[in-house]
Amino acid sequence: MILGYNTNGFSSHDPLQAIKVLGELGYRCLAITVDHQWLNPFSADWREQLGRIQEALKTYQMTSVIESGARFLLDPRKKHFPTLLSQNAADRERRVDFLLHCLQVADALGSQCVSLWSGSSDELLDNQKGLDRLAHSLDPVLKRAEELQIPLAFEPEPGMFIATTADYERMKRWIDSKFLRLTMDIGHLFCLGEVPIADRIYRYRDEMVNVHIEDMNAGIHDHLMFGDGQISFPPILAALKEIDYRGPINVELSRHSHNAYEIAKGSYLFLNSIMRTR
Repeated sequence: MILGYNTNGFSSHDPLQAIKVLGELGYRCLAITVDHQWLNPFSADWREQLGRIQEALKTYQMTSVIESGARFLLDPRKKHFPTLLSQNAADRERRVDFLLHCLQVADALGSQCVSLWSGSSDELLDNQKGLDRLAHSLDPVLKRAEELQIPLAFEPEPGMFIATTADYERMKRWIDSKFLRLTMDIGHLFCLGEVPIADRIYRYRDEMVNVHIEDMNAGIHDHLMFGDGQISFPPILAALKEIDYRGPINVELSRHSHNAYEIAKGSYLFLNSIMRTR
C-alpha cells in the first residue's frame, strides 16, 4: 500500500506548498484533483505547472493518481456537471474532453491511474439508456487510456448513476475493457451498507487500482476525519494487506482544507499506526 492524500483537501494551499507539506509528513502518493489551481486545462500555463509538479514529486519520491472530481471547474453553477450522462451531447463532450486532459496529465506524470465516476443526469434515464449513454461517452476515453496504457479507475459514488459495487458490476457487463477498473472508496461502501467492507476488498481484489479512505457514518455521505465516524479501520487495512494490495490508498477529506496540515498529519499518524501493526 502507498499512503497518499487528495489535493482537494489542500484547496487553500499553493500546489507546490501542498506537495512539500505532504511529502515531509511521509505521504508517498499525491491524488491530484485537476481543478482551478491544479493543472487547470483552461489556464494558459498548465503545461509549465505540470513541469513544476513533476519535479516536486521527484523531490519527495511521490507517485500520483489523477482525480477528475472537481466540483465547479466545468460549470460554475452546478456541482459536478456536466457529466458523462448529461442530456445534451455537447455537454457530455466537455466532460470527455476533460477526461482526455486528465489522461494527458497522467501520462506526463507517470500516474498510477485516472479516477472518475459516472455522475448523474439532468433527465430521467432508465438503466439501459443510462448504460448506453455511459458506454458511448466512455468509448473515446477508454480508447485513449488503452493507447497510453493507463487504467481508468471507476468510483461508485452515492447519489450517482453508478452508486454501488453492484452498479459497477452491471456496468462492466455492458462495457468490456481491461482498462476500466475500480476505485474503491471505503466511506462510500460504509455509507451505503456494503458491509463487511473486508468482504468487498476480497471480492474486488483483481479490480482495484485505487482506494479512497476516510471515516463516515452509515447512510450519510459526509467525508469525516478518522475517529469522527463509525468505521472500524483495522479489519479493512488487514484485508488490503492480506490481498497484497500495492496500489495507492488516498485520504479524501475535501471539506477539511481550513485545517489541512493538522488533518493530513493526524490522518497519516492514524493510518500508519494501524498499518505498522498489521
